[in-house]
Amino acid sequence: MELKLSGGRSVSTDLPAFVMGIVNATPDSFWKESRGGLGRALSLVEDGADIIDVGGESTRPGSGYISDDEEIRRVVPVVEALRRVSSVPISIDTRKLSVMKAAFEAGADILNDVSALEDEPLLADFAAEKNIPVILMHKRGIPSTMQDDTSYGNAFAEVDSYLSARCAFAESRGIAPENIIVDPGIGFGKDDRANFSLISRCGELCGGRYRVLMALSRKSCIGRVTGRDEGGRLAGTLTADAVAVMSGASMVRVHDVAEAVDSLKVLAALGFGGR
Repeated sequence: MELKLSGGRSVSTDLPAFVMGIVNATPDSFWKESRGGLGRALSLVEDGADIIDVGGESTRPGSGYISDDEEIRRVVPVVEALRRVSSVPISIDTRKLSVMKAAFEAGADILNDVSALEDEPLLADFAAEKNIPVILMHKRGIPSTMQDDTSYGNAFAEVDSYLSARCAFAESRGIAPENIIVDPGIGFGKDDRANFSLISRCGELCGGRYRVLMALSRKSCIGRVTGRDEGGRLAGTLTADAVAVMSGASMVRVHDVAEAVDSLKVLAALGFGGR
C-alpha cells in the first residue's frame, strides 16, 4: 500500500495496514503514556510506526476545547523537532485551519480532523491546494457532551451516510478521493453496540471507496467488554484492530506500535492484505 503526500513524497507498507503512532502534546489525554514530544515520537518510529499523529487538543469524552494559539504552542515545536531528525510522515490531529497551516509549514503531512471539515470548511481548500491527505471522522456533538446521547436507530447507516456526505464535500472542494480516509469515530457519541458494529463492518463504509482508519486503542468500549482499565486493554485492542483490518481497515491509530506491527505481521502471514 502507498499513500501519497504533499511535495511528491509518499509512505508505503508491506503490511495489511499502516500503523499510526499517537503522540499527545496535551496534559489530559486519557492514556498518560501517549503524552510527550520528540522522545515519545522517536520511540514510536523505532517500534515501526509508519506515521506519527501529533495532537494538541484532547478530544476524550468530557474534555474542553482550547484556543488556536495554545494548540499551536503545543504542536508546532514537536513537529519541528521531529522533522529535524526524521522524515517520518506526520499527521496533525486538529480541526483548526490556523493550527494546520502552522504545522504544515513546520513539516506536517496529513490532516486528521475529528470534525470532518465541518468546524472550519476552509481546511478543505487548504488541503486541496497543498495536496494533503485528510482523515474525516464521525462524531456526535462535541467532546464535553458527546456521550449524553449515544442511541441510534441504525448506527452503521447513520455513520455511513454522514461520512459519505463529508467525503462528497471534500471532493467538491478539490480533495482527490485517494487523499480521503474515513474514521467511524469509535467512542465518539456511540454506545458499545454501535462501536462494535462499526469495527466489524468498517470496510463497507462509503461503499469501500475510501481508505478506513480505525482508532480504538485502549478505549472505554474495550474496557467494558474486558472489565479492565486503560492499562489492561492492549490484548482487547489488538483483537479489535485485527478484526477491523480483516474487515477492510487500512490504517490503525495506536498507542502501542510494536505490538500492532507484530499483529499485522501475523495477519500478513495468514494472507490478509490491505487496500
